[in-house]
Amino acid sequence: MVCRELPRHQKDPIVKRHQSGEGYRRISKALDIPWSTVQIVIKWRKYGTTVTLPITGHPCKIDEKTRRKLVREAAKRPTATLKELQEYLASTRCVVHVTTFSGILHKSWLWSRVARWKPFSYEEKHLGLTKFCKNTFEISQKYVVKSVTV
Repeated sequence: MVCRELPRHQKDPIVKRHQSGEGYRRISKALDIPWSTVQIVIKWRKYGTTVTLPITGHPCKIDEKTRRKLVREAAKRPTATLKELQEYLASTRCVVHVTTFSGILHKSWLWSRVARWKPFSYEEKHLGLTKFCKNTFEISQKYVVKSVTV
């Protein structure tokens, strides 16, 4: 079911007819609109206006555009720390606490800011393994080289 709000030029005649003493059913028949729609009068009685009011609650600290920008930057640079991302946000004139946008990243399934795994060079790995094998096991050098290269 689609919820469509009436424009202001249709709301105001409903309120005027109600002020003149007409009931909901007469107004709905005269203007050819549903009876439940005529209940806009309830809103007028409560707030004194038929204009759509803003939503309730505390406004978001980061607007949607900045949120998308932050998520894009964090996905592009997975090695960036939270402090670096905070500085990046500060450059876009959005100053928030680290925990605020840490929660935003968590909601976007970007969990931790971890440095990329860097493999050792082959020579360092080979030397480390041969040293370990010599110290730990009493095996010939020929066998060690064979097992490391495989």
